[in-house]
Amino acid sequence: MRARIVSVTISLVTALLVSTVPREAAVAASRAPVAAEHGMVATAQHYATKVGVDVLKQGGNAVDAAVAVGYALAVVYPAAGNLGGGGFMTIQRADGSRTFLDFREKAPLAATRDMFLGKDGNVVKGLSTKGFLAVGVPGTVAGLDYALAKYGTLPRATVMAPSVALAEEGFTLDQGDVDMLSLAAEDFGRDPASARIFLDQGRPYAVGERLVQKDLAGTLRAISARGRDGFYKGAVGDALTAASRAQGGLIVQADLDRYTTRELPPIECDYRGYRVISAPPPSSGGVVICEMLNILEGYDLAGLGWGSAQAIHYEIEAMRHAYIDRNSYLGDPDFVKNPVERLTDKAYAAKIRASIDPQKAGDSAALKPGVPPHEGSNTTHYSIVDSQGNAVSVTYTLNDWFGTRIVAEGTGVLLNNEMDDFTAKVGVPNIYGLLQGEANAIAPGKTPLSSMSPTIVTKDGKPVFVTGTPGGSRIITVVLHSILNVVDYGMNVQEAADAPRIHHQWMPDVTNVERFALSPDTRKILEGMGHRFGPPQPANHLSAILIGAPTLGGKPVGSFRYYGANDPRRNTGSAQGY
Repeated sequence: MRARIVSVTISLVTALLVSTVPREAAVAASRAPVAAEHGMVATAQHYATKVGVDVLKQGGNAVDAAVAVGYALAVVYPAAGNLGGGGFMTIQRADGSRTFLDFREKAPLAATRDMFLGKDGNVVKGLSTKGFLAVGVPGTVAGLDYALAKYGTLPRATVMAPSVALAEEGFTLDQGDVDMLSLAAEDFGRDPASARIFLDQGRPYAVGERLVQKDLAGTLRAISARGRDGFYKGAVGDALTAASRAQGGLIVQADLDRYTTRELPPIECDYRGYRVISAPPPSSGGVVICEMLNILEGYDLAGLGWGSAQAIHYEIEAMRHAYIDRNSYLGDPDFVKNPVERLTDKAYAAKIRASIDPQKAGDSAALKPGVPPHEGSNTTHYSIVDSQGNAVSVTYTLNDWFGTRIVAEGTGVLLNNEMDDFTAKVGVPNIYGLLQGEANAIAPGKTPLSSMSPTIVTKDGKPVFVTGTPGGSRIITVVLHSILNVVDYGMNVQEAADAPRIHHQWMPDVTNVERFALSPDTRKILEGMGHRFGPPQPANHLSAILIGAPTLGGKPVGSFRYYGANDPRRNTGSAQGY
């Protein structure tokens, strides 16, 4: 009887939520957001979401939950959750302070500028994406340990116990998990250490079977007991360097010893009365998001309407102009001077806006760095808010799905191929098609430029929207869409996640379009303006939370204050609260 009452209550809440959403704002039939009273967790894998919620229930804050989720995803979402990669964390604390943690991978000390070029001076295909030479020094464990020690409240053993159990005892695979593992099955078969874990006696796993990762459990126990030293030193550190040495990599113990997490001020900008807080260099995300928002603030997007030809034209042009700046000027702040103030200045955006023809598509080939107005998927994201007013947005990655698809023997740790995010050669695209410049050239100890954009939007100093996504170069535009959808177009958080998307990154000069993003009439109008369209790129997975009401500026439903969305594009994640 109790279960039946709960079911009926949830149904009533769902109906209430749907009724509170302004229907003129809705672009498609979306299920209601998940609603909760005390806190919310949204991740790309449902086991990891539950781990985060359980930590909140135990009295942990959003950072405690974020660290627990980070380790859990390394077990249950091996395509992108990781110990062998790196990422970013944006934190808005209950007292109004905010900060940003950079635990992105770094180039090994033995890395050289031309390490991926052949004798003919051209890029050797696959050298920056496959094998140990592609591996950057991992930062995830250092970052999560730093975050917990400085901003968490619970013991390390408490927040890591769920991930140890999931690795040791295994977890049941759903269809989405099996689909993801199958993507790398052929490559797993080439690496004995990976095959023993991610293949079942040489064949792909099936739905309903359990994935057990004993070696990874051992690595997690070492970290639980010793913190970062459990990963960068001792048996795990020895195994990492031994595997690198044996397979032609560059990582040595000195690389592991010198790895440090950077704490930096986030990038901030204002958009229509809201404060946007996002990732600074070595991420390009916050800078480019703010540049695009500054450009678009000069147009009445709400009046033009979601999906209108004119609104989409302006969005494409903002993307086109911002991405040339991203690809030309930004890099690791320890190595290059990033023109952040200029690129995020509203006066600079006004110059770009003045150059945009309202009735004609721009020509990417004609836009060049140094020429006015531009003078001088595979990641995972999760969002968490707690009852105290703390909000955390985390994006971390192995770069490609499953990184190099190589496991360091005895550790259970999949290794990244993050070296591909550097500029291997100016004018040659990386795996995401990005043409990048000198600012992102390879150098020893340098961090490659990233698009990861964990973002928090505030109003009057309080968090109202937490958002982020995986997806390589598309991360920035998906986060942009999520902000436009809730701020300009009045969507609830689930509608904002569901709405079809477009993407333009300067070069190649084509706009990628998801199915249903453009009506035939709208597409025809835009093509008449000179826009060229291509197929959708691989799906992102937005994890987002609205705080206070189902829509920005709306009214809460009963006692519910947290509204979470799970992106339907990947069949593994969930949003849960309590």
